[in-house]
Amino acid sequence: MTESNTWRPEQTGQGPELLREEEQTAAAPQMQMQAQAATAVVCPRCGASNDPEASFCATCGSPLKQAVCPHCGSAIDPDADFCESCHHYIRLDVCSFCGAHISEQDTFCPECGQPREGIVCPICHTKNEFSFCKQCGQPLTDAAKRLQSEIQQLPEYRQLRALAKEYDALQMELPYGCDQDRQRDEASRLLRERILRLLAEDEGVKDFVMPAPRHQRCSVEELNQRKQRKMEELSRLLDKLSTPPMPAPVQARNFVMAQKPAGVRLAWKCNYKNALHSSPCGCAKPQMGGQWIVLGHHTNQVIKDDK
Repeated sequence: MTESNTWRPEQTGQGPELLREEEQTAAAPQMQMQAQAATAVVCPRCGASNDPEASFCATCGSPLKQAVCPHCGSAIDPDADFCESCHHYIRLDVCSFCGAHISEQDTFCPECGQPREGIVCPICHTKNEFSFCKQCGQPLTDAAKRLQSEIQQLPEYRQLRALAKEYDALQMELPYGCDQDRQRDEASRLLRERILRLLAEDEGVKDFVMPAPRHQRCSVEELNQRKQRKMEELSRLLDKLSTPPMPAPVQARNFVMAQKPAGVRLAWKCNYKNALHSSPCGCAKPQMGGQWIVLGHHTNQVIKDDK
């Protein structure tokens, strides 16, 4: 091949420098994608990549930027008002009792008058930062008592309270331990009926109707079945009374605590982390909603904020 037929880069004006520029231009989109991937913020909940400036995950909506608890230094969500690690209320600008604005210099809330440092429950002597006692559920402020009174007038709450009493009564029943117990109970029943009939005859009652005994003993298996059926009734009613998302955490805690029935061991399952709390007082974001669930007296379920 002669020199005149040999191709040279300079003949087309494409020297080594121009070729390198073309290669860099072709690789620019890939390099840009790699740079974006390196600076992307990964969602701690679902693992999706998000823009560095994003505050919430575009896939699941979880917060991407974490704050720090001023008491224990644990990572918390920026919009949380309670630390689930050290169990402290952390908002200095919002009253924990009524949700009103309060300055950092105020010792008492200018709206409801409650002390920033908390209230000691007169029943169980637990110190609380909220309007209801986190230990026994006692309303601690006048506003809490009014709210509880209003909710107790609702038909759904009355039904819930009646079911709770029935379930509590079942917990107090003593089943038969053996055949001898059953025989003694039958003898007592016959003696009772005989005495009541004699009293009715002495009083001249002609059409005497034997009243049913208040408590009828049964076997352990039968008693457990009755308890299970009552728990299922309670659970269905509690499902209907589940707490929807609310604007503010303080109002959510007060509302949930005001509707808590007595006499049943319950846990509050939050929508924030699907965790079990002894009450919404132990949840960092109760405004996301949740519901009371029945635990019963014997359960292996772990409550997150139990100490």
